[in-house]
Amino acid sequence: MKQLFKPEDIARKGILILKILNESPEPLGARVIARKMSEQNVQISERTVRYHLKFMDERGLTKLVGRRDGRAITSLGMDEIKNARVQDKIGLSISRIDVLSFKTTFNLKKMRGLTPVNISFFPQDQFKKALASMKPVFQKNLAVSSRVACAPAGKYLGDIIVPKGKVGMATICSILINGVLLKQGIPIDSKFGGILQVKNNEPLRFVELIHYSGSSLDPSEIFIRGKMTSVGQVVEKGEGKILANFREIPALSRDLVEDITGQLAKAGIHGVLSIGSAGNPVGQTNVDLNKAGMILIGGLNPVAKAHEEGFDVDNKAMSTVMEYEDLRSIEEL
Repeated sequence: MKQLFKPEDIARKGILILKILNESPEPLGARVIARKMSEQNVQISERTVRYHLKFMDERGLTKLVGRRDGRAITSLGMDEIKNARVQDKIGLSISRIDVLSFKTTFNLKKMRGLTPVNISFFPQDQFKKALASMKPVFQKNLAVSSRVACAPAGKYLGDIIVPKGKVGMATICSILINGVLLKQGIPIDSKFGGILQVKNNEPLRFVELIHYSGSSLDPSEIFIRGKMTSVGQVVEKGEGKILANFREIPALSRDLVEDITGQLAKAGIHGVLSIGSAGNPVGQTNVDLNKAGMILIGGLNPVAKAHEEGFDVDNKAMSTVMEYEDLRSIEEL
């Protein structure tokens, strides 16, 4: 007898429903949830969503709010997301890089198009002071770009809604470099995110790293939470530890990549810290003989500095894309 519903598919859809509820500042009904799931290429009927919601109500993961079928996630539901099955998490980070690279339509000549961004949420009463803390990092070109976007609670940054009591800020993600090179026909292999030691304002070596293929979270989120950076010291003294990422490109494409990244730098996109020569280590990291290593600046370095100074922040790294034209200079805020 053919099995109509696989248990693993039911569990996976349930986790997605919980994530959608968790990201919403207000209760959602089955119709809205089904639409949001279809936006993530998961086709499911409104009736099936109601089945999942009823099951999750019984388990205490969700609760009915109001007369209609609006649901809100409970604390147990939030724990369920955190403890979601390992096989659903492995490889998620590298998959997001691939998806966002493909979604990138940024045009260097026209300075417009879809651009990958990180989203950070700050408590509303802390945001102005946190912003002042972050500005020197942008001014030192320790971020991918000085262009950002901000939004109050209830508004969207890309397809991410800002929760109640928060202010959201979008910063350009280093995946922009992946997307631009991909559109030029240059394959780029995203290896890991790490903590880069800086000395005399020059990259020295990676002292910590997490491979994208083995992590469900962006490594930058983990390093920020662990207070493993010293971005403030790099800003003030030129020495310390910052967020950075390691990529590999075909050695034959190195000259073209240097030309493209040079054009990006002139346009105010300082995502590339260093490009090694064919087969030679960069940042004390070995590469294959037919490859060249490349160190990219972590887009969340400004946020890392704010966290170092005690500001509360919740990050959704590598989370969505926004129109470049909707971002503005940090100095305009």
